[in-house]
Amino acid sequence: MLVVGLTGGIGSGKTTIANQLSLQGIPVYNSDERAKWLMQNSTEIKNALKKEFGEEVYNSQGLNREYLAKIVFNNKDKLNILNSIVHPVVAKDFDDWVNNQNAEIVVKEAAILFESGSYKTCDVNVAVSADLEERIKRVKKRDGVTREQVLSRINNQWSDLQRNEKADFVIENNDADSIEERVADLVKLLEGELKKRN
Repeated sequence: MLVVGLTGGIGSGKTTIANQLSLQGIPVYNSDERAKWLMQNSTEIKNALKKEFGEEVYNSQGLNREYLAKIVFNNKDKLNILNSIVHPVVAKDFDDWVNNQNAEIVVKEAAILFESGSYKTCDVNVAVSADLEERIKRVKKRDGVTREQVLSRINNQWSDLQRNEKADFVIENNDADSIEERVADLVKLLEGELKKRN
């Protein structure tokens, strides 16, 4: 089995690429969605977050995201603590998920694949990148936010250059019309990698 890491900055279109891979029959694990789900449902995470950030980190609706965001937003140490609680549980969840797949290629989609170090558990890593103006346009349209808000989010992430340097393959995703073609090319490359390893 080939485990593929897939990442990209906000507005790069990594989720679009992931959806296309799914349509090709390749199982995709969405780390960000699973992390959200686990933060609501994992007793291990709940207990650790309450111990670290106080009981009010959960309310009757579940995780109190606003409360947690205020604590970690401008505090690197607190953010690191949050990540050190959530990431190991997500990593184990991913391992369990992989063990239940019977496909030859599986994909782990993660916004902070390189930053979190989880790329090390993947056989091949793919970065999706797009021109800055294209990314800004997409996020403004999707989230209804200002250019400044998008730039602030982008500046809080690794740059495309940093990601691309670490990636085995890079997909340029500026033109929606040719996305299927680029994904088909990627699948061929991944199948080639699989053959090399078998």
